[in-house]
Amino acid sequence: MGWGTASALLAIASSLLIGPTTPAGPPGTSWTADLRDGDAVGVAVAGGAARIDPRTAFVAVAEGASGGGRPTGLLTFPARRLAAATDRVVVSVTGEVPAGATATVDVRARREGGGWTEWIPAAPGPGGPAVTLPIASAEVQARLVLAGDPEAGPTVRGVALTARTAPPGRAESDERDEALSYRVFATREGLVGRTTANGHKIGERDHFVALPSRRALSPRGSSDYSVKVCAPTGRCAFAPVWDVGPWNTRDDYWNPGHRRQEWRDLPQGTPQAQAAHQRGYNGGKDQYGRKVSNPAGIDLGDGVFWDALGLRDNAWVQVEYLWTGKESLARVEAGTDVRAGPDAGAEVVGFAAGRAAVPVQCAHDRWLRIGPNEYVEAAAVRAPPRVTPCTQPSTHPH
Repeated sequence: MGWGTASALLAIASSLLIGPTTPAGPPGTSWTADLRDGDAVGVAVAGGAARIDPRTAFVAVAEGASGGGRPTGLLTFPARRLAAATDRVVVSVTGEVPAGATATVDVRARREGGGWTEWIPAAPGPGGPAVTLPIASAEVQARLVLAGDPEAGPTVRGVALTARTAPPGRAESDERDEALSYRVFATREGLVGRTTANGHKIGERDHFVALPSRRALSPRGSSDYSVKVCAPTGRCAFAPVWDVGPWNTRDDYWNPGHRRQEWRDLPQGTPQAQAAHQRGYNGGKDQYGRKVSNPAGIDLGDGVFWDALGLRDNAWVQVEYLWTGKESLARVEAGTDVRAGPDAGAEVVGFAAGRAAVPVQCAHDRWLRIGPNEYVEAAAVRAPPRVTPCTQPSTHPH
């Protein structure tokens, strides 16, 4: 395609993309994101515009499996404190988006316990694209998601947001007492040397996981979304979510149907790939039309797969989606063994990856209990929350 044709497409797309920055509705707070302040993964900001950076853009593992996929970049803006709690954020993106490309905005909210809701993509609405948050919160964060051919676009020149004031009595927490947990099929990701969806370069025997939705993708280097994975070996691993896949990229299967981004008719906890592989759902194909050859709902980094869990082949595992519960989470600074008791000589029953979040239940001397018969040294955890002393060691099975 020649540059003249490309420019015409961009100009046409611009008129479709631009939305109102101050739609009608309850009063709120409006601001314009500074593109230069965002944490860029696969995005280059120059000349007042954000574009996909062909040198660092990533292709989600779910797409890359087919040998194709659209290069994607993220520009994550700093969190913003508001004068009043909001439960709806209207977004406006200005720029040029050619056919086949997208420029969208995700928003999340800070929970009262300190964690974050999942990222919610803006959806079309009467006042312009908007995100309806699952809670009311006085702190929100936005990220710009660009996808397409880096040579053609998209090109974004501005992102404006308006946080509408939440009505009185709107819930400030959607957390369950216990984190959601489901049995899903796990595969090994591999791909050493590639870059994950949040900009992490995959190393040898690396410790992270991938889930088939960007809603639970942790920002680069963070532990905002972490899981606990327990294998048939009897071992458990705590690891951050740093990639998107397997198979799909819009399948937050752990959420109930009314929240799930796609495949809302499936039972909560059933990955689309599992339904496609086991009973021919969607013609036995994933969102890209590929024949699903295994029922995977999670990909494991090699270090999680081989070292932390002791797996030698793909397997069914039990996964806890830790950000969905009310337990206080704390970040592990460097990888550490998980032991069956509060003692350096206790049996090793798992591993907590560096930059993973772990649920801190109570303290026993220099140890923290993070699950039934699961302890880590307090020195391995950054700024652990204040918790009560453990009255006695946990004796419940995994």
